[in-house]
Amino acid sequence: MAGAQCCENPPSLSPSSGEGSVVESFGGLKAYITGSPHSTKAILLVSDVFGYEAPNLRKLADKVAGAGYFVVVPDFFYGDPYVPDKPITDWFPSHGTDKGLEDAKPVIAALKDKGISTIGAAGFCWGAKVVAGLAKTGDIKAAVMLHPSLVTIDDIREIKVPIAILGAEIDHISPPALLKQFEEVLSAKSEVDGYVKIFPGSAHGWTVRYEVTDEAAVAKAEEAHQDMLSWFAKYLN
Repeated sequence: MAGAQCCENPPSLSPSSGEGSVVESFGGLKAYITGSPHSTKAILLVSDVFGYEAPNLRKLADKVAGAGYFVVVPDFFYGDPYVPDKPITDWFPSHGTDKGLEDAKPVIAALKDKGISTIGAAGFCWGAKVVAGLAKTGDIKAAVMLHPSLVTIDDIREIKVPIAILGAEIDHISPPALLKQFEEVLSAKSEVDGYVKIFPGSAHGWTVRYEVTDEAAVAKAEEAHQDMLSWFAKYLN
């Protein structure tokens, strides 16, 4: 089942992980923030179903901050991320991506209120669908999807900003065949730069749900992280 693969390798959540800090409200959501508050560029990271306390996600947020960005990782699930002891089908109806998109807009507005107009967004699995919505509006200047879930060909047709799509070879949720269709759509959109990269041997979730002691898994994740940073460096200038 695709849903089952979405929820494999759950992280051990830790509210105290990361070098940044947790704020009670950023654009109306509790959030992990990291990076210089004086930066003129920001990145919004939208988590997978396991939420904003995942240590590898926060470690990545810190890495993005180290590249010069102010980074926000909101708690789109209001303290109720998916936990593996219950079916994802029970959890999902009250944690839809449409609500995530609506919640993301005040976060973008809060960044702009800080004087930041150069904003990018990256989404992981569930979060990729939220980022797709933002990329249709022009509220952000560049987007990255990592092992996307729920994203459709019609979504890709409506993208208005440069987008990089990083997918896994072993992925029943967004399999390579679907990603190739995304690539075809992007190739036909001369007004929007974009590309698709499929990581051989990698499985859904590999960029944030890896064992830190597994050197090969870490290397694959870091390659994707660097691709993401390179894309933002190209378009958030």
